[in-house]
Parts: sequence; C-alpha cells; structure tokens
Amino acid sequence: MTIYFEEEGELQLPVEAKELAEEVVLGALDYVGCPYEAEVNLLLTMNPQIHEMNMNFRGIDRATDVLSFPMIDYEEAGNFDFLEDSVEAFDPESGELVLGDIVISKEKVLSQAEEYGHSPRREYAFLIAHSVLHLCGYDHIEEEDRIVMEQKQREILEELKILR
Repeated sequence: MTIYFEEEGELQLPVEAKELAEEVVLGALDYVGCPYEAEVNLLLTMNPQIHEMNMNFRGIDRATDVLSFPMIDYEEAGNFDFLEDSVEAFDPESGELVLGDIVISKEKVLSQAEEYGHSPRREYAFLIAHSVLHLCGYDHIEEEDRIVMEQKQREILEELKILR
C-alpha cells in the first residue's frame, strides 16, 4: 500500500499523522476485503483551503471536515470483482489499485474532537475510515446507506482499537 501524504498550513495535529493514516487505510481496506495493494493520496489542509475545494467541487459554500475523490465508479459498494480486467484502475508502475484522494481539514479534526468528546487521534482516524469507505464506493445519501456506512466505520475503528 502506498499513501502519498501531503500537509499544508502551520497547524500540526497532535498525532503521528502519516503513520496513523497508513494504519487506518490498511485496516479499512482489509475490513472491506480489498484484494489489491492500493494507492491513496492524502492531503491535510486548513479550513480556507477545504472551503474553497468544497465550493469548487460540491457547490457548498463552507469548510467541511473531509472530502473524498474516488477514482473508481463501483457497480456495487465494496465489490472489487469488476476491476480484474480494468487496466486503467491500476498504477502502471506499481501495479497498485488507485483508489483516489482524501482531503482533511486539520482545524475540523481538532474542533470536532472537542465537540464530540474524544481525542484528535480518534477523530482523525474516523475521518480517514469514513473517506476510505467512500473511495470503495460507499455513500450515505440514503438513510439505509448511512446506517450501513456508520456501522462499518464503527467496526473498522473497533478492530483497530481506536475507541472514543
């Protein structure tokens, strides 16, 4: 697995950001049964930058905690079978499945951790697990999908022993 990690802004999270990201991405991919080595791009940024991205890509005029940009259109969330013959889904140099991009607001990690009464480590891990599920085709637009996704997020973090 490869995580291309980038960080911008003065604020530093009180966690080993790259190492924790690797642990959670790997745990989430194992949980959903991804049969391939994978590649993910992760950008940690600040509220003004994620606000601009949220406006440009989603038309929502506010900062958000996490944005996910999947590179694959799944027929069924978490089902990787159709990728077997899909050369374009894989990095030609590494052979890894290119899942997509994750962008996280460091300011939101800290404020939401305080708001929800848990550690910045847990909030950061939650946002990564949430985003990896999006990169694997899951969403939370419909209520039933939201319930499924929340359960998966909870189980991923429980397996990694990253608790509230």
